[in-house]
Amino acid sequence: MRKQDLGFDYHRYHRLLCEADDDDKRLALIDLLIEEKARDRLAAQRASDRAAMTAQTIATVLKNGRN
Repeated sequence: MRKQDLGFDYHRYHRLLCEADDDDKRLALIDLLIEEKARDRLAAQRASDRAAMTAQTIATVLKNGRN
């Protein structure tokens, strides 16, 4: 069940959740999420995405202002 990822792997966690058909598997998934700090990684990824979108919007506005 362990695998190191650089970012939040939604599809992997979703698959593991679907496979968690008993308490032991569900507890193992919970432990995995805690261990991988999935919530922190997702928050960091979202913040990065927001920053990229903001930068793109600013670039677009500045570009349109020159025309």
